[in-house]
Amino acid sequence: MPLRKGSIGFRVSTPTSIETPGARHEKLGTRVERGLVTLLLVALILLPAASTVARRFLGRDLPGSSTLAQHITLWVGFLGAMLATATGRHLALSTLDFVPPGRPRRSAAFFTTAVSAAVCALLAWASARLVYVEWSGFARVAFGIRTAWSELVMPVGFAVMAIRFALNAGNGDEPAARRWAFRGAAALVAVGGFLLAWAVPSQALVTALLLVMLAAFLLGAPVFIVMSGVAMALFFRGIVESGQEPALAIASVPTAIFNLALTPSLPALPLLTAAGYILAEGGAARRLVRAYKGIFGWMPGGVAIMATFVCALFTTFTGASGVTILALGGLLLPSLLEEKYPEDFSVGLVTAAGSLGLLFPPSLPVILYAVVAGAAVDVLFIAGLVPGLLMILIVAAYGIVVGVRSGAPRQRFDGREAAAALWDAKWDLGLPTLVVLAVGSGFATVVEAAALAAAYSLVVELLVFRSIHPTRDLPRVLVHAAALVGSVLILLGSALGLTSWFVDAEVPTRLVEWMTGHVHSKALFLLMLNAVLLVLGSVLEIYSAIVVLAPLVAPLGEAYGITPIHLGVVFLANLELGFLFPPMGLNLFLSATRFGKPLPWVYRKAFPFLLIMAAGVLAITYLPQITDGVVRAFGKTP
Repeated sequence: MPLRKGSIGFRVSTPTSIETPGARHEKLGTRVERGLVTLLLVALILLPAASTVARRFLGRDLPGSSTLAQHITLWVGFLGAMLATATGRHLALSTLDFVPPGRPRRSAAFFTTAVSAAVCALLAWASARLVYVEWSGFARVAFGIRTAWSELVMPVGFAVMAIRFALNAGNGDEPAARRWAFRGAAALVAVGGFLLAWAVPSQALVTALLLVMLAAFLLGAPVFIVMSGVAMALFFRGIVESGQEPALAIASVPTAIFNLALTPSLPALPLLTAAGYILAEGGAARRLVRAYKGIFGWMPGGVAIMATFVCALFTTFTGASGVTILALGGLLLPSLLEEKYPEDFSVGLVTAAGSLGLLFPPSLPVILYAVVAGAAVDVLFIAGLVPGLLMILIVAAYGIVVGVRSGAPRQRFDGREAAAALWDAKWDLGLPTLVVLAVGSGFATVVEAAALAAAYSLVVELLVFRSIHPTRDLPRVLVHAAALVGSVLILLGSALGLTSWFVDAEVPTRLVEWMTGHVHSKALFLLMLNAVLLVLGSVLEIYSAIVVLAPLVAPLGEAYGITPIHLGVVFLANLELGFLFPPMGLNLFLSATRFGKPLPWVYRKAFPFLLIMAAGVLAITYLPQITDGVVRAFGKTP
């Protein structure tokens, strides 16, 4: 989305056609990628759904289906990232408007694209190194497919992105000879980045690389490029200090990306994103708006209440707020805008509500925390019921206030219209119902439920409403979903690579040690814990934060006389809030990506929700009765 002159923000360019240099070659390349990613997404939908049916009616799963789904997600993510590079959809800081036009601006654009090409070239080499190591192993995906074969998409994907970034260096109105000169120069820079793997490590080189990354970030390089570059530079510094082999150190970043792709619940992200795109393309928003008017229109802030509870519901069953924003953002935002809610409030509501629901069963973060911290899963879920509901209610209450102030229309309740609207939207409302029943009843896992939801959306839009043509429209919808998923997955993987360095450098451990040495009051400890978890929750991926911090925090809570269950709820509630904490809160990035808004704009619009939810987190922290008291009421020990 282009920004107004004089504004600073994060841009996500979404052109309708590919306008990159070497357009003929890229159209051919992206045509192959589009076809392949469409087939893979369809396979990803069918595989877990078929496994669910086989288990229920044949008594056994399809062999290797879950592992194969994870590797398909890896391929979808990298193909989507390649398409995002071709179409300019990667998240980046938009500051070129502040650079004087002409040669300075062209130089700045060349610098960012050349650095991007160099980082991708180095990532391609590091990924190839990872594949080389894996090639000597015997790991299999399924059906005899070797893990190393699946990993090949990583070096190939990064190499293609490096080439495309280099070609982008020649964009502009310059004569053809000058454009190709820029492209050639960018290619030379990329080769230089590739050769860094064999460079003699030194502190001066590391400092220079970090400064280059900072300059590239400020001038508009994609965020995943900056995160990957900084992570590799920091790991490179470890070479200077330990004498480690350069190849082994910089391969840590693609290793982290690969490990992210193999997260068991990750296939739910592309599946639910595809389901949301399909329903949105098929006109579900229009049908749901009518249903919401019929059922909630008489209430002040009725649609805002609905959006809050729906977002919380999806986050509960996916365990990731990113899925909620990506899959439901395109569905809920038009509904809110049509009801005359301000755009800033509407974007802020979807951004904030995407992190609600993490405390309810069967949320994966709760289960992971219980395993890592040694807490009882069932007791932790009971303890999270009231705090989770409290967070939802305070956000919904703010929606009521805004609805009244903005004059959101209210209507007299008409039972006949409500019934007709509900009947018209029965297929659309069936999607969340399907996910709830499938997971809640134990019929399917989260990934299988997401696959069933995607398959359900295909049936509804292709066969029931016939609003999407299977050959003319469906591939385009799936490609758009894949490009968004790819840009997000590559960003999350790069962030996880940077997190790996934080873990190796023992940064979280040092923070905790500092707290124990300076904090002696229980109340002050809880306040400091809120602050630390808020900051770390904004820069660490939630599962990494749980694995790294929970074993360190749990003994501290015991030392201060805090029950393990109450500490667990406080821990997770703070991480939930961290999704909204600038500058690196994950929901802020995802919302900017999903809605095409500058990131500082999203900061401002999500800030009221940050304050409201912070008040809820403080109440959860200092009122143990709503956790421990409820647990005791159920006859359990907190």
